[in-house]
Amino acid sequence: MSKTNLLERRAVVATLLDGRKNAIAVGGLGASTYDIAAAGDHDRNFYLWGGMGGAVMIGLGLALAQPKTPVVVITGDGEMLMGIGSLATVALQKPANLSIVVLDNERYGETGGQASHTSGSVDLVGVARSCGIADARSIATMAEIAAFAASMQDVAAGPRFASVKIDGANLERVLANRDGTFIVSRIRQSLGFMPI
Repeated sequence: MSKTNLLERRAVVATLLDGRKNAIAVGGLGASTYDIAAAGDHDRNFYLWGGMGGAVMIGLGLALAQPKTPVVVITGDGEMLMGIGSLATVALQKPANLSIVVLDNERYGETGGQASHTSGSVDLVGVARSCGIADARSIATMAEIAAFAASMQDVAAGPRFASVKIDGANLERVLANRDGTFIVSRIRQSLGFMPI
């Protein structure tokens, strides 16, 4: 994709979460978590503040524990590269209610903007497919984002994987609550469980 056709990250995330109904949203380390917070704080937002590489596994755990609830992981290319083995586990477990969206700016944004492996030869969609995730695709338009957002509500058709080439804008950080106990308790309560 040419560098002039890149999508704006906050618009992508806002569209993914618009009309989310009861979906749980897991944000990867850094900018994707800020983007989720910018789209609006929600009882079912799981902000990952310090576990780089863990977003997909957290999403997988939630999807397996709550199979009737849509779960979407929104993360960046650097975080996904660090936890790339998680795609194999997702493929083996086959959680039908899990969607994974990688916001790929081809940079390690949290450590200074160095080029990530996706700026070279690494194809995350190809990796997801080779792990066994049949519904793995690149998304290049906002119309495709809107269609993918609607498909995330189907808890019987996943897992799904999408890579979205986004611009590299360094946007203002939107910080939601950073207390892990609060975040987990709030999600548990929204699912009908006692808070911890």
